[in-house]
Amino acid sequence: MVHQANSASGMAVHDDSKLRFLELKAKRNYRFIVFKIEEKIQQVTVERLGLPNESYDDFTASLPSDECRYAVFDFDFVTDENCQKSKIFFIAWSPDTSRVRSKMLYASSKDRFKRELDGIQVELQATDPSEMSIDIIKARAI
Repeated sequence: MVHQANSASGMAVHDDSKLRFLELKAKRNYRFIVFKIEEKIQQVTVERLGLPNESYDDFTASLPSDECRYAVFDFDFVTDENCQKSKIFFIAWSPDTSRVRSKMLYASSKDRFKRELDGIQVELQATDPSEMSIDIIKARAI
């Protein structure tokens, strides 16, 4: 019998997912990470690592238009006082066109997964690219 994780406990988080996030946070090896729930093995895994020179457009282009994903994005900006800063965004991507079961799975597992990633500063939920435009990111970063 295969034991299914119940909705209260949610997904297991693959060690690699945590490790990559720590690298993004501490070493800034990546600009972004896209995470995917592998339903068969009930784990959150890394789908794509964005290199430091990749842009926000590269990031949004890497999110599928009809499937849910979690992602983190390291956003650099300059404050009004001319200070260079960065904020780590957690983005829950759940497009309207994705399967209902998938939306439910991502929604029920999100808080547990987010807790594993220590250092997230801003959370954003988006069902459409316009809900995570660069202008919204900039506004939420300040």
